[in-house]
Amino acid sequence: MTTPGKPTKKELKKHVPTKTSFVSPLTPTWRPLPQQDMHFILKTLKDKLISVGLEKKEVKVFRPWKKKKDQKPPAAPSEPAVPQVQDSPQNGWTDVAARRQLAIGINEVTKALERNELKLVLVCKSVKPKHMTSHLIALSVTRGVPACQVPRLSQNVSEPLGLKSVLALGFRRCASTDEEVFTDTVDAIKPRVPSLDVAWLPGAAPTVTPEDPADMEEEEEEAGEKRGQKRKLESESEEITESSSSCSLQPLKVKKVVTNPARKAKKKVKT
Repeated sequence: MTTPGKPTKKELKKHVPTKTSFVSPLTPTWRPLPQQDMHFILKTLKDKLISVGLEKKEVKVFRPWKKKKDQKPPAAPSEPAVPQVQDSPQNGWTDVAARRQLAIGINEVTKALERNELKLVLVCKSVKPKHMTSHLIALSVTRGVPACQVPRLSQNVSEPLGLKSVLALGFRRCASTDEEVFTDTVDAIKPRVPSLDVAWLPGAAPTVTPEDPADMEEEEEEAGEKRGQKRKLESESEEITESSSSCSLQPLKVKKVVTNPARKAKKKVKT
C-alpha cells in the first residue's frame, strides 16, 4: 500500500492542463441613466411593441404515449370513425418581419454587434452576474452604436413579447427604410442614451458621473434582497469600484505561474 503523502505513478503521469490568463487593469462600466429618461424609454418601447403586436406564442400539446410494437392493433370497428380536426393555434412569432429587425438576448445581440448590424442596444440592469454584459460596452463603442443600461427593462419588455426575460435588446439596420418598423422608436430613444467611455480607445477621457435616483432605487432593492455579512462586504466593494473612475489604470498582478508539465525541453545536440 502507498503512503498518503507520496503521489502514485498514475498521479505523476496525469496531465495537468494549464492556461495563461491575465486580469484586465481596465474596468469599463455603464453610464447611469436619468430616471426621467428611463421612464420615457420603457414607455416608448412598451407602447411600440403593443401597437405592432409582436408576441411569441407557445402552446404545449400533450401527445399520447407511443404504443409498443409487440402490442396487437385493436380490432376494426363496424362503423368508420370520423377523424376529429382541432384548430390549434400556430406556435411562433406573430410578425416574423418585425422579429427579424430585433436582436433579443445577450448572445444574439453580441453576434449582431460583431457583424455591425445594430443601430441601438439596450441592456437590462438586473443581469446577474454583472460581467455577462460588460463585453457589450467595448463592442458598442468600437462599432459606433449607442448603448445604455436600462433598469427594469426585462420586466416591461418581456410581457408584451411573451417571453420570460429579456436581458438585452438590439435594433437591426434594414436594407430599405420602408420596411423598418422601429425607426421612430430608435430615433426617439437615441438622444436620451448617454455616451460610453472606454479608456483604451482614442478620445476617451476619465469622467465621474453623479449617482442617479433611479440607480439609488435599484441599489436599495438589491440591498434588501442580500443577507449575510459576506454579501454585504461584496456590495460595499462594488460600490467602491463603481464610484471610482472607469478609466483608472491598475498595476498588472500575476497571481501564480504554472509550468506546463507536458512540454519537453529540446536536447542540445553537440556538433
